[in-house]
Amino acid sequence: MRIEHLALNVANPAELTRWLCDNLGMGILRQFGDPPNAFFVADSGEHTVLEIYSNPDGPIPDYATMNPLTLHLAFVVDDVAGVRERLLAAGASSVSEALRTPGGDELAMVRAPGGLAIQLMKRATPFV
Repeated sequence: MRIEHLALNVANPAELTRWLCDNLGMGILRQFGDPPNAFFVADSGEHTVLEIYSNPDGPIPDYATMNPLTLHLAFVVDDVAGVRERLLAAGASSVSEALRTPGGDELAMVRAPGGLAIQLMKRATPFV
C-alpha cells in the first residue's frame, strides 16, 4: 500500500498551484472545475501528489495563523538559504532563517501566498 495524495482545502487553489509550479518545480497532473478549482500536482520526480482545491462544504484552515509545526509541506533542496531567498523574492513570507540542527540537517521555513507553511530541507542523511 502507498499514499496516493494529500489534499489541501485552500481559499485560492489556482494561485497556490501556480506559485508551487513556478517556484518549487511542481507540475499539474489534472485540473477540473469551471474555472478550475481543483488541481492535482506532483513534485518534480512525480513521487508525491497533492490535491489543491477549494470546497466550501469543508472548512478552509487559516494556514497563515496555523503554527507551522502543526502543518507544513517540506521540500528537499540543495541550498536551503539560497532557495529561501529566491522564494522570498517570489512572494513568500519568512517564518525562520536557515539553520542547522544538532543532527546536521539544514532547514528553513517560509509561507507561500495564502499562508501554507513550506519547509526547505537538506538532510545530513537523506530518508530515501
